[in-house]
Amino acid sequence: MTRSRRRVLHAVAAAALSTLALGAAAQDAWPSKPIRIVVPYAAGGSTDQLARAIQKPMQDFLKQPVVVDNKAGAGGTIGTDQVAKAAPDGYTIVFGNSGPNAIVPLMRKIPYDPLKDLRPISTVAITPMILAVPADTPARTLKEFIALARQQDWNFGSVGNGSLSHLTGEHFNALAGLKLTHVPYAGGAPMMTAFGGGQLQAAFVTGLDGASMLQAGKVKYLAVATPQRTNTVPGLPAIAEEVPGFRSVAWFGVLAPAGVPDAIATKLHAAVEYAVTRPEVQKMFAERNIEARASKPEELAKTIRDEMAQWGEVVKRSNVKMD
Repeated sequence: MTRSRRRVLHAVAAAALSTLALGAAAQDAWPSKPIRIVVPYAAGGSTDQLARAIQKPMQDFLKQPVVVDNKAGAGGTIGTDQVAKAAPDGYTIVFGNSGPNAIVPLMRKIPYDPLKDLRPISTVAITPMILAVPADTPARTLKEFIALARQQDWNFGSVGNGSLSHLTGEHFNALAGLKLTHVPYAGGAPMMTAFGGGQLQAAFVTGLDGASMLQAGKVKYLAVATPQRTNTVPGLPAIAEEVPGFRSVAWFGVLAPAGVPDAIATKLHAAVEYAVTRPEVQKMFAERNIEARASKPEELAKTIRDEMAQWGEVVKRSNVKMD
């Protein structure tokens, strides 16, 4: 090898090492500017409330502003797609849930692959779906409700066609042998208002959706959709005690673009974990029957895959479609 060629190779190697060093230094310095959390739903909804609960603790941990940006539409897929296509530098992340990450893709084509284009960081909250009924419903137990529902032309509400609350109701119909008619609403707030107006006989809600109406004495809870009873919603039986095999649990969590470097993903996970363990966050969640829970990224990834399998069967069986 000639001396000049050796010089060229040495220069190339030095440049490559320098680039790697600069990349590592940039990751070590991350974050150096504000982080944007995209909430793919309107402000004020349950997902938005939870995202804003961890906003300040994450900001305190990362020492940079953390900004919540609502990008609603198409069942949460518009905002989620924006993050899936964002630069994988950790400065744009999404506060997701079952809908755009596991359920909507089962019913219509979306512009991203939730298993390939997004990198799970951590869950933030876990909450069982809860069977809620108007306070004046004569049924005092789940068993009484099922018996009455078999004799009546009753309905159930949801926060939207193809939502988790919708699929949970269809799943309940199938396993309990009922024919409750589905009535979709454009979100949790209008659905709960329908309860107050006497337009619904039942709905599967999260603790966030049901909290105000429960406190006002306009609805009551009959059972939870965890496989067993849970301290998250104390005092209620599990639906599975009367309807074997029934389960429906909602999660909320943080995901990033798939190409985010490991070092940055690790820092994001640490920030979420810190936020979830703050006493004020845990108190706010507990008051709304929600469990504050961070998870390893691989656990969230498994949850998404498991949900696709579970709800895929329900979609096929019930022939649920989205516009």
